[in-house]
Amino acid sequence: MTELRDAVRRHGEAHADEHGIALTRIPGIFTVRATQPSGLIHAISSPLACFVVQGDKAVTMGSTTFAFSAGDSLLISADVPTVSQITRASAAEPYLSFVVELDPALIAELVGEMGTADGADDAPVRVEPTDAEVADAALRVMRLLERPASLPVLQGQLVRELHYWLLAGRHGSAIRRLGWPDSHARRVGRAVALLRAEFARRLPVERLAGEAGMSPSSFHEHFRAVTSLSPLQFQKQLRLIEARRLMTAEGAPASSAAFEVGYESVSQFTREYRRLFGLPPVRDVTAARQLAAA
Repeated sequence: MTELRDAVRRHGEAHADEHGIALTRIPGIFTVRATQPSGLIHAISSPLACFVVQGDKAVTMGSTTFAFSAGDSLLISADVPTVSQITRASAAEPYLSFVVELDPALIAELVGEMGTADGADDAPVRVEPTDAEVADAALRVMRLLERPASLPVLQGQLVRELHYWLLAGRHGSAIRRLGWPDSHARRVGRAVALLRAEFARRLPVERLAGEAGMSPSSFHEHFRAVTSLSPLQFQKQLRLIEARRLMTAEGAPASSAAFEVGYESVSQFTREYRRLFGLPPVRDVTAARQLAAA
């Protein structure tokens, strides 16, 4: 794990943005670097695996909090609302992690080749020690990034191998359901993609259910089972998270952010914002900026 940590550190120091995120030339793979503990970060995460190589982090879904540190991997296998916080990081020993967004099409292909296995684990968030084979594959991906001329030839097979070892390892049962083309998770995922693309618009449940290939009543049931939210709650959180980004990252006034994400009433926006983030918009943005400047 030491070599992977050093490779992630080099990449983060060279490429991280103001939020500590360092994208790579391989779509869906990035690293995270933080030199101090963070505030609470609200998100609706896409399916991903996060391998921590230095520092500590905590992620809460619902009433359950998962604490993990160097040598652990977090798996999020569905589009679910989470609240995360980096809990141990410093300039001398920054928090470092390697993140891969899971590719359902690639997982489906691999599941077909690997054959049947035990039933899928329905838990959408889980933490396990990182498998040695997974860490080794991640290290080779990081090394490849340092040789960009080789990327067009080798990146596809290395990403495929990384997904294979994830499927073959401790997280395999939870990841496997993403590879079932007609699974509820995949079908709900099609509706989630539509919600993410058009969250600022009014989306009738009939359109979302049609995207998932379900009746409206069945869609409501399975959407909540997969994401823990109703479609309306999911869209509301997407709007509020994007509004917060507009205010903190782009300096948009609260009223402008509210209308930009689809709210027609600023007072309703303020009430729902406070309910999710704990503070009204102006106070929350001020606190976030003070934390970032500390």
